[in-house]
Amino acid sequence: MNQELEIEFKNMLTKEEFEKISAFFKLKDESFAFQENHYFDTSNFSLRDKGCALRIRHKKGQYILTLKQPAKEGLLETNEPLAAEMALNMLQGAPIPGGTIKELISKMDIVPENIEYFGMLATNRVEINYQGGLLAVDHSIYLGKEDFELEYEAKSFQQGKGIFEHLLKVLEIPIRKTENKVRRFYKQKYAGK
Repeated sequence: MNQELEIEFKNMLTKEEFEKISAFFKLKDESFAFQENHYFDTSNFSLRDKGCALRIRHKKGQYILTLKQPAKEGLLETNEPLAAEMALNMLQGAPIPGGTIKELISKMDIVPENIEYFGMLATNRVEINYQGGLLAVDHSIYLGKEDFELEYEAKSFQQGKGIFEHLLKVLEIPIRKTENKVRRFYKQKYAGK
């Protein structure tokens, strides 16, 4: 288990802006790595309502269970590696295994056994070390939809905000209010219901 503070800036992109960024950073198709984000919550969205998100990320053969919780600045991210069998069992409806994340969920007055699997969002991602932070260029596919996004993870809010907004200005990309992936996933899953 490890915990870290995540200070992240996001901006949705059009396909043309995604291609502009790819050209700017000289990204090729083989630069992108595939990852799956599998999302969990209770049937009445108890985690979401507390500003939290729970996922299993499958990337490069590894499974990581992650709980994101609001922090004073950014999000507190708790990560626990999972054996493949344990992760696949959770995707089939098995309960969260014992550990720090299960304890944290219980402390929020949420019954861990009420957590259920909602589905998967696949992302092709390139990560670039950029101005002391980490820039991610994403092409995501989920529930018959695709979207494009630029993310910047920084060590401090003020510095990160300045760097990210300057890059968008240089690339002539407007700043857009951007929801995180799990919220976009749920919005698409329950569209029209």
